[in-house]
Amino acid sequence: MTEAPIGVFDSGFGGLTVAREVLDQLPHESVLYLGDTARTPYGPRPIAQVREFSLECLDRLVEHGVKALVIACNSASAAVLADARERYAVPVVEVIRPAVRRAMAVTRNGKIGVISTAATHQSRAYLDSFVAAPPSVHVASQACPRFVELVEAGVTSGPEVIEVARDYLAPLQERDVDTLILGCTHYPLLTQALQYVLGEQVQLVSSAAATAADLFRVLTDSGLLAAQDNEPVHQWLTTGDPDGFHYLARRFLGPEVEQVHRAFVGRADERLAAQ
Repeated sequence: MTEAPIGVFDSGFGGLTVAREVLDQLPHESVLYLGDTARTPYGPRPIAQVREFSLECLDRLVEHGVKALVIACNSASAAVLADARERYAVPVVEVIRPAVRRAMAVTRNGKIGVISTAATHQSRAYLDSFVAAPPSVHVASQACPRFVELVEAGVTSGPEVIEVARDYLAPLQERDVDTLILGCTHYPLLTQALQYVLGEQVQLVSSAAATAADLFRVLTDSGLLAAQDNEPVHQWLTTGDPDGFHYLARRFLGPEVEQVHRAFVGRADERLAAQ
């Protein structure tokens, strides 16, 4: 069981930044990644539909024999975390609470900013995760919808990114935040631009890095860490076009993405697979 892969699920490509952190922080672990690119984005969808799609994808990963699940999607984390932990016998890790814990640990003045997609911002998932924080902690949330478009277009630096970042980050700078949570798994690819706009005095917290660190803790506590001599095997699945996924996946993650296979998920896909 310890040599079984870690299942990483995302609605599309952003979760590959989480997979990248898992590969870096847990180099002996195998990863089985599933991106639901045929039905992305999840953000505009009703929460009941996000829950349905997410559980279908997680079910498929569990069928492949994973030893742990990582929900590398903010919308899905907010929609299905409680259900997933009751539904599956393997540990389940998500992206929101690890980032919140990390931000609480590193802030110096108690003023924390969160940037995310419009859907995650509207869900208040990050703000709700600070409910147990002391009164001295103040959290400000900012939706940054254009960031995902820029990243998927391959535009992660340059004047356009800087201009958009200045516009989005200005309200948070006015609040004197000293810590910023990158509350979308696309955003780590914008780290340099965000740090340039904010200045070195602001600590950036990547939900991807925090999630991988939390995964290491969970696997260690559960006795599920792979052996140091384990030779990992990584697999990449998409519900959409494998060629299109492969092109973007190598941009997000790197040369570890070799072959990409089509995964049939959900009732409509199962009918298609049977034809």
